[in-house]
Amino acid sequence: MAGLSAVRDRGAARVPVLGLTVLYDARCSLCSFLRDWLGKQARLVPLRFVPAGSEEARRRFPGLDHRATLDEITVVGDGGQLYQGAAAWVVTLWALREYRSLAHRLSTPAGARLARGATLAAAKWREARTPDRWDGGVYHWGDGWTYDPSAGWTYDPAACDCGGGAPGSTR
Repeated sequence: MAGLSAVRDRGAARVPVLGLTVLYDARCSLCSFLRDWLGKQARLVPLRFVPAGSEEARRRFPGLDHRATLDEITVVGDGGQLYQGAAAWVVTLWALREYRSLAHRLSTPAGARLARGATLAAAKWREARTPDRWDGGVYHWGDGWTYDPSAGWTYDPAACDCGGGAPGSTR
């Protein structure tokens, strides 16, 4: 499981979670829908929503890999706790009144597999619908290789940005 995994003592007694910041991809319709849904739920722990990769996110969390936050859900606790992927989903559910018991079940080894599967399914759906992904037209790989659905893969050394003129990876 990406992010923090459940261990006996995560220091909750020393550093309780009193608030969570959910970094979400504002360009993703699924992410925006879930942000809106989370915002309507009764919460036991306050949730703040900040667009991933935004200036606000960079200002609030300067040490975070902001490019990675656009690829995978990231939640930051007010005590500096960092949760990514399935662990981020679980801790977000833990913050909700009606879903805390589900979060506890998802934090078990069997539940963690289910949480990871749900996270992967959401990522696959999201990847298929992200606007900057390949749209089925001509795709330029950047190392001189181009894919055209009508012609297949072709290589143009003049278009290679790899510096040496030799083909990079082959297709």
